[in-house]
Order: sequence, then C-alpha cells, then structure tokens
Amino acid sequence: MAEQHTIQVDIVSAEGELFSGPATMVFASASQGDLGIAPRHAPLLTLLKPGEVTVQTPEGDRQHFFVGGGALEVQPNRVTVLADTAIRAKDLDEAAALEAKQRVEEALKDRSGQINQAEALAELARLTEQLKLIQRLRNKRS
Repeated sequence: MAEQHTIQVDIVSAEGELFSGPATMVFASASQGDLGIAPRHAPLLTLLKPGEVTVQTPEGDRQHFFVGGGALEVQPNRVTVLADTAIRAKDLDEAAALEAKQRVEEALKDRSGQINQAEALAELARLTEQLKLIQRLRNKRS
C-alpha cells in the first residue's frame, strides 16, 4: 500500500487550541476565495473570512470548525489557523446565533443607538456564515 502523506494542522484562537493533528486535506474560506490545502502545498499566508474550516483526517473523517476570521499560514508540512474566534461546528448553538443576528439587525435599523455600523455589519456577516454552516451540516446528517 502506498504511504499516505499528511500535513500537520493547528487551529488556535484566543481561547486556546481547538485542533492539533495530522490531515490529508484542509479546506478554508480565505479573503480571496476558498482554499483546498494538501500536503506539500506551496507556502501561503492569507486572511480568513468568517466561515468554515474543514480538516480531513487520515482516517477519512471530516472535522468542521467555525472561525470568525483570522489568518492562515501554510508551510509544506504544516497549516496553522490563527482565528479571532473559533468553535467546533458541532458546538454551534443555532438558537443563540439566530437571536444574536436578530439583535444586530434591530440595532442596525435603530440609528439612534450608539452602534458602530461597520462592527455591526461584520458581526452580522459572521453570524450569517455561522448559520449557513449549521444548516449545511444539518442537511448532511439528514
């Protein structure tokens, strides 16, 4: 049997390390488009959009994470995700995300409040991507 090549993946945020281990592929939403990263990928440094990071393990399992933005560094044998915020997709709370999204939308409508529109729009984009990931994973389980 041919030797299976892997790449070391580390996903960390301010809260701590979320994942560290070997992978055969990593998928992420970068600022310039979606990426698929395999072992021996060319070096790369890019910003991440809020969205999903998927790690395919050597056993063929896929682990899904939500990142609220950050940076991705690729070296030939290592991928490092430095996320602003990160959470395992299975731990996402749809009800809380929907409630937070509604609060942000209402705050944007109420111009009398002390809301920073750019921050509110960024939070709205992050919550929208989080809800998309929850829906996509729910549909895969069905």
